Amino acid sequence: MDITLASAQDQADAVRTRAISAVELLEATVDRYERFNPIVNAVVVERIDDARRRAAEADAAMTAGESWGRLHGVPMTIKEAWGWMGTPSTSGHPHLSEWRPEKNDVAVQRLLDAGAIIYGKTNLPVSMADWQTFNSIYGTTSNPWNPELIPGGSSGGAAAAVASGMTALELGSDIGASIRNPAHYCGIFGHKPTYGIVPTAGHGAPGDPTTVDIGVGGPMARTASDLRMGLDIVAGAGGLDAVGWRLDLPEPRWERPEQIRAAVMLESPCVAQDDELTEQLAATVESLAALGVQIDDSARPDIDIERSHDVYMALLRAATGTGYSKEAMVDQKVHGERYAAGDRDDRAVAGRGSSLSHWEWAGFHREREQERLAWAAFFEDYDLLLCPTAASAAYPHDHSGERADRTITINGTQQPTTDQLFWAGWSCGVYLPGTVAPAGLTRSGVPCGLQIVAPHLQDYDSIAFAGLMERELGGYQAPPGYD
Repeated sequence: MDITLASAQDQADAVRTRAISAVELLEATVDRYERFNPIVNAVVVERIDDARRRAAEADAAMTAGESWGRLHGVPMTIKEAWGWMGTPSTSGHPHLSEWRPEKNDVAVQRLLDAGAIIYGKTNLPVSMADWQTFNSIYGTTSNPWNPELIPGGSSGGAAAAVASGMTALELGSDIGASIRNPAHYCGIFGHKPTYGIVPTAGHGAPGDPTTVDIGVGGPMARTASDLRMGLDIVAGAGGLDAVGWRLDLPEPRWERPEQIRAAVMLESPCVAQDDELTEQLAATVESLAALGVQIDDSARPDIDIERSHDVYMALLRAATGTGYSKEAMVDQKVHGERYAAGDRDDRAVAGRGSSLSHWEWAGFHREREQERLAWAAFFEDYDLLLCPTAASAAYPHDHSGERADRTITINGTQQPTTDQLFWAGWSCGVYLPGTVAPAGLTRSGVPCGLQIVAPHLQDYDSIAFAGLMERELGGYQAPPGYD
């Protein structure tokens, strides 16, 4: 097997056992980057010379009997929005092109402390606010399965890099499925952690010590076991909390498939669902049932689904709106007034959320806290909830107009792209962990993933279930031409 398509753990083991040196592993990865990145444009910032020096130091340390950690000598990339000292962190904004962070974000430093050889950063959409990945600084990223298709977003470059073998492990981020939908579109694994367990201060907001509501950072990989390792490395209290708080995630509550009680929700009244995707996910669920997993396709938390989506959209836009300039907020308030007058288009919804008063925000937050309690009660009877990640598989690039005006084809009809945020918010709006595992190919031959939602702080449960799917049903497949 090509070492660049091996898991991060296997790559680390190969370096540890001297089957390959860190320098050789990096050069193999760089060779793959040079061959495939011109096709997909996933890695948009590179520091290969620095990585070569660090790889040589890693080999010298290994010769001296010193291990830096679980990723000793493993080459990897990170999403461009993460602060990595001396590199651009623009989130696609040209006015930030010259800014360079003076220190590493906590999660990035933890990867380096674990021995990773970070050689580059991956592409993202402007403000990390699209499910496509393009911007005027770095251009467009494509899906390795078909360059005419999107890789997802906002961690689209990350997913394309993992799927094409340019990295075994990535650090992405997610507030609206930005880890989960690229994993789904590109056929890899992705984990959106429980809110708050991975430090994100500074991510996407240069020099800002605050964290964004709902937003999280998390791993993307070609194996479920790498998700767990990546989470273990980057998770834990950061900032002022690191003095006293310690994270101790519980182990999975089951050991065998027949012990797992899984609720299944493959469609929603809030979004039109593509039949090809639904068929493939249903076939995957049937295969899981054949393994002994206890499936219940009617169980739901005691929550008004449509109201829950409305609450998520209000809180999401309140969170993402904190980065608007004073001038931009004038327009947002105008759209918010349209919402109050009865308009429900995407701009009106966004304007309502971004211009909420704190009193109004607190009301939505109280509703969310009630929903969180309802989810906790639901998970007393069920271990997991299985659902889609998006309303379709990957679709063609479309850079026309603004995101709020674009549509995608669902069963022959045009549907707003933003409708797909339902599956993003169903779990992350209430801070729950969710893992996406590859679920085979649709009839059109493109990959899709199943979203696995777990209880609060039961991140290992959803990752372990992804591992079960990987072992029993098959996991990552290399895109044609990349094997």
